[in-house]
Amino acid sequence: MPLRLPDKLPAIDILKHENIFVMDESRAHTQMIRPLKIVILNLMPLKVTTETDLIRLLSNTPLQIEINFMKLHSHTPKNTPIEHMKMFYKDFSVLSEQKWDGMIVTGAPIEQMAFEDVEYWQEITGIFDWARTHVTSTLYICWAAQAALYHFYQVPKHPLEKKRFGIFPQTPLDPLLPIFRGFDDVFMMPHSRHTEVWRSDIDKVDALRVIAEGPESGVSMVMAREGREFFITGHLEYAPDTLDKEYKRDAGKRDDVELPKNYYRDNDPAKGPLVTWRSHANLLFNNWINYYVYQETPYNINEIK
Repeated sequence: MPLRLPDKLPAIDILKHENIFVMDESRAHTQMIRPLKIVILNLMPLKVTTETDLIRLLSNTPLQIEINFMKLHSHTPKNTPIEHMKMFYKDFSVLSEQKWDGMIVTGAPIEQMAFEDVEYWQEITGIFDWARTHVTSTLYICWAAQAALYHFYQVPKHPLEKKRFGIFPQTPLDPLLPIFRGFDDVFMMPHSRHTEVWRSDIDKVDALRVIAEGPESGVSMVMAREGREFFITGHLEYAPDTLDKEYKRDAGKRDDVELPKNYYRDNDPAKGPLVTWRSHANLLFNNWINYYVYQETPYNINEIK
């Protein structure tokens, strides 16, 4: 089944060229199906890029999914046209009146700031609290994962000596968990961050469970509330060229920028990236939708609690 997306969303044309079946709202209304309702709080600067990355992965399921985009009232994006935000995004105050089968909260380029210094900290923690009673399962990605771990469980973040940048191997610690159905013994995950959470801090919290980690990248996935919350410190949703664009952007501004590890063919930017994470990215999002959203959410969405 296809994804139901807002009419004229830029991602629709991009994904159709990739032979991904998407359906705009006008056509979807002709089908008598109860779609899964997913809301995405997109905090990344390049909204269209992140929209496309997530929609691409959410399309890998036989279920019909309706996607909605949430924006913050207390923050105005600087890198996305205001017309795009007005057309495709709704304030939390509007979307909070509904219940949702699933929610995704993205990362944000503010990880070196103290959480309380973030201009929208009060609003976003209110959204985190709301999600616990209005969403069946929530994926928190990168900065959002650190922020939610701090807000709910007082897990601090710690600065890294240098940016963790590249593609790093991860090991599932409980391969029988449904989120890892079909995974190999080791899988690769993109990372791009200046801070980290420590296993020693997480292990002090009985409600938290580290479910994947890597020898160099550290904790990569944490689960809570039997899968109603997942905290992912990396970026499995990244497109093949995302780290390449980030590297070239920063290399043009500073002379201390290192190559992303385990990313370029023969470690040579001229040869382009070697994609090693795409299949597991599709598996993870498909497993999340199937086992933690579809099989857990009530048919009457208003019964979520």
